[in-house]
Amino acid sequence: MNEPPVEPSRTELSLIALFTGWAMTGEVQRRMDGDGFGELRFNDGFVVQHVLTGPLTVSALATRMGVTQQATSKAVADLVRRGVLTRRPAPGDGRARLLELTGFGRESVESARRHRAALESEVEAEWGADRVADARALLAEILHRLGGAEAVRGRRVRPPE
Repeated sequence: MNEPPVEPSRTELSLIALFTGWAMTGEVQRRMDGDGFGELRFNDGFVVQHVLTGPLTVSALATRMGVTQQATSKAVADLVRRGVLTRRPAPGDGRARLLELTGFGRESVESARRHRAALESEVEAEWGADRVADARALLAEILHRLGGAEAVRGRRVRPPE
């Protein structure tokens, strides 16, 4: 086995976890490109995670994301333009529009899930399921200790400010 290009004892855990997550996410995005989702970006997931749970108005989405309605409207317009989201009238309120994932949007989520699972299987095959489970458990415990687990459970993950 080759020596890792990064010396683990000389790199902070937070950075190793971050860089590994970025590398794995980049690999998933490369694989999704082969499925026809090359136009999607990592940051799209910060919106998509909220709409996965059901239709939302822009104002409800802005509240969930903790950003302004203007910023949310801009992100939504971009995702509508790229065919990830659609808007439809809200029942009982002619002014409100509900945001939903399109078929393309739902397929992109499935593609991402499929490729993340495949990548994890490859990692387990190379380094062993027990080591991967231990790494996952440790990172989950750290996430909980630092107060981030609820955001993950509630699909309200945001990048640090």
